Amino acid sequence: MKVKHIEFPSRINSASFWRVAAKRVKANASHLFSDNSFQFSIPNFQFPIFNSQFSIFNFQFPILLLLPLLLFSACTDDEEYADTPQGNFEALWHIIDEHYCFFDYKAENYGLDWNEVYQKYQPQFNENMSRAQQFEVMANMLSELRDGHVNLYAPFDVGRNWSWFENYASNYSDTLVTRYLGTDYRIASSMKYRILDDNIGYIRLESFSSSFGEGNLDEILLWFAPCRAIIIDIRGNGGGLLTSAEQLAARFTNEETLVGYIQHKTGPGHADFSSPEEQRLKPSSGIRWQKPVAVITNRQVFSAANEFVKFMKCCPHAFVIGDKTGGGAGLPFSSELPCGWSVRFSACPMYDKNMKSTEFGIAPHYAVMLSEEDFLRGRDTLIEYARQFLSQ
Repeated sequence: MKVKHIEFPSRINSASFWRVAAKRVKANASHLFSDNSFQFSIPNFQFPIFNSQFSIFNFQFPILLLLPLLLFSACTDDEEYADTPQGNFEALWHIIDEHYCFFDYKAENYGLDWNEVYQKYQPQFNENMSRAQQFEVMANMLSELRDGHVNLYAPFDVGRNWSWFENYASNYSDTLVTRYLGTDYRIASSMKYRILDDNIGYIRLESFSSSFGEGNLDEILLWFAPCRAIIIDIRGNGGGLLTSAEQLAARFTNEETLVGYIQHKTGPGHADFSSPEEQRLKPSSGIRWQKPVAVITNRQVFSAANEFVKFMKCCPHAFVIGDKTGGGAGLPFSSELPCGWSVRFSACPMYDKNMKSTEFGIAPHYAVMLSEEDFLRGRDTLIEYARQFLSQ
């Protein structure tokens, strides 16, 4: 079986673009395109490649910026690999070797050597392995990348490395947050919100997986108009739509602002990338907040939520309080193995405005941890810190 790489961002609001894209892959893949999603299917098993809890999949850029990526990677033929344990391993290793985007960064950070990884795992494969055994070893190999955007999808399991939050304190309690929200909070789109008794607005945002209506955001900010400040609590937000993260951040800036850069893979070499392209945050044409805003974070803030923190750190009245985020600064793409399993991986690196990678997280302005003493007293240390800070 020849491995085909069908790699597209999951949503681009251009019908003509998708018509061209569909023609490119029609003869080679069982991928489904629509205006709203991008799905990958294998026999008897179908799932959204980009629509997982921890993903960035709705990235909007000018079409001209995306075309080079399309032309390079829409459909490329690699070596032919057999549907055997060794063949599937070779296919997986080479897909990552040619398309993954953080090799140099992770070699510098913790000494990752992908060739050494090959030598470590290749001897573990033999022709008598079951599918479950193959999956376990391949998932272990992918875990060497320490990347929450890297997954191996089989009908019976999903390979993942979630050490970016599992190895750290959560700094979050549902019980405590419920005390602040109460039961009479308002709901708009995926946001729960209320005004706290010190006249500070509080928004609980658990995911960016849903789109925001501009009317939703206008109504929330109008409701908070008498408040002295806003708290946006995104602890546990694993990402979703990057456009939603951008849409919300656009309510906190009055000027177009450089917030970061993105690159695209241009070849199979580990250092084959395009020149950095600017990410610019444009102010919303709707109601914009002119007072202080605090964003509360923990290690489970990942992917599009990580980008939201990056955007907000560039806004003039915004402060980030809590723990370092979980990171996830690679735009994910996907490919298929000879056995029909799918692998997702980071293919396009994103950086902050200083061209520094945020793959391993973004530090807050003020590091605050949930204390045991406050927890026993029914107080959320991070929320209380934010309230005190914003009241100064």
